[in-house]
Amino acid sequence: MEGLHDWHEFYLMLGSSAAALVALLFVAISIGVGFYTHRNTAGTRTFTSPVIVHFSAVLFISAMALAPTHGVVTLFALIGAGVVGAGVAIVTTSHIFDFMGDGMVEAIDNYAYGLIPLAAYVGVIASGILLFNHWEWAPELLAASVLTQLLVNIRNAWDLMLSVVRRQSGIEKRQRANRASSR
Repeated sequence: MEGLHDWHEFYLMLGSSAAALVALLFVAISIGVGFYTHRNTAGTRTFTSPVIVHFSAVLFISAMALAPTHGVVTLFALIGAGVVGAGVAIVTTSHIFDFMGDGMVEAIDNYAYGLIPLAAYVGVIASGILLFNHWEWAPELLAASVLTQLLVNIRNAWDLMLSVVRRQSGIEKRQRANRASSR
């Protein structure tokens, strides 16, 4: 399994990017704290929490790939991360279908928040199994899966922030209108 050592810089870049994006997401959430209320719990669980989980998975998988040795424990950790992430993606997809009935999300969100992350985690699981069996292209499959996860969740984080800004802007407009009408 020495094939992952050739990917050192790639996983260093991906892991660092994921860590920075998790930190930025925490900052953005703390700035938009008024949006994340008890009333929005279902939306937070459906959209925000999975993005943090997926960025964290990219960080974890990158750390596993950067480990000095890659034994069976590393492979089981990769497969385990893939299984947990796939579970999160399946639950997220089912929650998004609930929101789609309310007309609150676009069809693309089902792919970006649910199905694409699920496919990426299936790739992580498959690459863990293939790495164990010393398949030549297993490192490329893992790299493509983790990169897909990072890129789709950059899109998702952007979508989240736009949603928060739009909602906050709408609240502020209503507050200004209420103040103006009460004068």
